[in-house]
Amino acid sequence: MTGHVDSGGADRPKGRRSAVLKIACLTAAGLLVLGVGAAALAYRHLDDNIRSVDINQALGDDRPAKAVTTPSASASASPLPSGSLNILVLGSDSRSGKENQALGGGSSSGARSDTAMVVHIDAGRKKATVVSIPRDTLVTRPSCPLPSGGSTAVAYNAMFNSAYSVGGPVCAVKTVESITGIRMDHYVEIDFSGFAKLVNALGGVTVTTDEDIDDDDSHLHLAAGTHHLSGKQALALARTRHGIGDGSDLGRIGLQQKLVKALLDRIASTSLFTSPAKLYDVADAVTGSLTTDTGLDSLSELVGLGESLRGLSSAHVRTVMMPVVTAPSDPNRVVAKQPAAGRLWKSLR
Repeated sequence: MTGHVDSGGADRPKGRRSAVLKIACLTAAGLLVLGVGAAALAYRHLDDNIRSVDINQALGDDRPAKAVTTPSASASASPLPSGSLNILVLGSDSRSGKENQALGGGSSSGARSDTAMVVHIDAGRKKATVVSIPRDTLVTRPSCPLPSGGSTAVAYNAMFNSAYSVGGPVCAVKTVESITGIRMDHYVEIDFSGFAKLVNALGGVTVTTDEDIDDDDSHLHLAAGTHHLSGKQALALARTRHGIGDGSDLGRIGLQQKLVKALLDRIASTSLFTSPAKLYDVADAVTGSLTTDTGLDSLSELVGLGESLRGLSSAHVRTVMMPVVTAPSDPNRVVAKQPAAGRLWKSLR
């Protein structure tokens, strides 16, 4: 089984510098053209859309230290933050609500982290690395605090995505921090319906597939070639695994990274600021299905983050997958490949 996959390189188009964050952060400026009264109502609605979790309070001091960066002369002249930043971005497979149930299908209860990416933004915020963590990775899941009190037990050889299932965003963050040794400064989560709505609000995305996709589970059937996908089709592509490659999560990660690049290209080519209605639709689609940490739970905070990333071009974002090998205990699972995985995480601290 393949270990490390680099689908971009530092000078390829961007992987996931979180399209979710980019769109949400662009919103406030566009609201100004709606008029002061309408803008205030729209802003309040979008602000109220966002759900949040106080991860810092839940985890306390039992986590990696925050990165310390020395600001440059140019950075000190700017009012915007310019230090390095680590963001855990999760795609949830929750079936809660009619829309998520219809898009997800099946009768799954609860929720898991269907997609997990660590977004590392370098100091100066002009370069970034996005690392995908396969959901099928076996890890030591640490003890996590529960909202109802108490904590989960430490679990060995547990599926990585089980952390979200048993302890929600807090346990997902703690598990990632235990794997990487990197403190997550922020957390962003979007569900099925939010992702599909985002794609639809942008008018769809164009993706080129290298092989035929025939997956009854995700209900996606595409011949190899270039296709313009609706939100429902794009979500199916992001979830496809059985119709490509060896049917493992590793093939799906490659499609997800390709889809994110297509999304970013679509965002760049869509004149959101010249169409307030479209801008509002996109922002509403994103914020209505967004869960963040309390440091990003308002539109103003998202806008501030977006402003600080303005100098980050897609050409300077690389996408990679955490190096893995087949798990000795289970041919259908993987484990981190050492020392390669350790070197990757160390390079991002």
